[in-house]
Amino acid sequence: MTRSERVVDPTGRGYLLLDAHPAGCFRSVELMRAEVPVPEQPPARRPTALVIGSSSGYGLASTIAGLVRYGIDGVGIGLERPAGHRSAGAGWYRTVATDAIARELGADFAFRNADAFADSTKTETLDLLAERFGGVDYLIYSVAAPRRTDPRTGTTYHSVLKPLGAPHTTRNLEFADDGAAQVREVTVAPATEAEAAATVGVMGGEDWSRWITALAERGLLRSGFRTVALTYIGSPLTSAIYRGGTIGAAKADLESTARALNGRLAAVDGRAFTSVNGALVSEALTAIPGVPLYVSLLRGVLGDRFPSPVAQSLDLWRQLTARQPDVDDSGRIRLDGWELSDPVQAEVAERWRSVTSGTVTELADTAWFRARCRALYGFGVPGVDYTVPVETDLPWPES
Repeated sequence: MTRSERVVDPTGRGYLLLDAHPAGCFRSVELMRAEVPVPEQPPARRPTALVIGSSSGYGLASTIAGLVRYGIDGVGIGLERPAGHRSAGAGWYRTVATDAIARELGADFAFRNADAFADSTKTETLDLLAERFGGVDYLIYSVAAPRRTDPRTGTTYHSVLKPLGAPHTTRNLEFADDGAAQVREVTVAPATEAEAAATVGVMGGEDWSRWITALAERGLLRSGFRTVALTYIGSPLTSAIYRGGTIGAAKADLESTARALNGRLAAVDGRAFTSVNGALVSEALTAIPGVPLYVSLLRGVLGDRFPSPVAQSLDLWRQLTARQPDVDDSGRIRLDGWELSDPVQAEVAERWRSVTSGTVTELADTAWFRARCRALYGFGVPGVDYTVPVETDLPWPES
């Protein structure tokens, strides 16, 4: 057994685990692939896609759905930690597994471990796209980052998850070391103007717009090019900390960026959209106060009707490839109707009002939520023997 081959255990604090399990991450990707229906015939022409944020969340699900269902070639970008004293990041192992799918399908798809915000990343990625494909049909922008350094000014922006204007008290779902679910009250101070602006600097539309500008300047936007940035609205129960908070301000900027991009893309008969996806369990969302409890309650109401990230990503691809995507009055693709329907929200709100630590396991699907959080790191995935040593130091796929 090599020094980097070992039994990997789920150690950490709160929702954050310090190691990821390679075999568990591989199995998670296999299960995601199994959700995607294989087309009866291959596409007449393999479209080229650039997926920014391809190693986790909806970016990962969109990459897998695009490879299996829509026959995409192209490039995926993620920024993941290599193995060292700890295992590699979970996204590193998921990318290794997704690359294996691409190769099996005969796709020409390269994965880059790089900072999507950096100008050097844009230059090197566009060089690869120009040399290998000659153009791009789709760009999916799915980035959730805690900080961004603007390469043109050197300024580093840090995002915060805070309300605007006044403190906000909410309740959050936490788990004890033995897995027991608890509901705790938490008060979050309001963001300063500088913090709000910095969050927009990280999660707003500036970097997305720069990618489109760079592609246009290189002549890589194919006729009919379409791009989408992923956003979220969510429930009134979480609006003070999400849609009405700093992250919501960033999402509003993302949506205004889409409207501005549409004017610029008219020259290639292109379109820019934001896609309002529904709730999911992700590392980013577990950090937002109140959201873990809300999502657990939502799952308690919906049960198996709660759609997976792959199911929502298949819907997104159907919209992107349709002649006339179905958009709302603000030009947004809406994939969140299942979550925001009046009956569902009314039931979730009723449970929210009455939930306590004593009733949370009855009103919310806390077991499912905890399992999904651990699965983000490759733990608790069905079909994996966690007593077997695994190799943790795996190479990033060759591009």
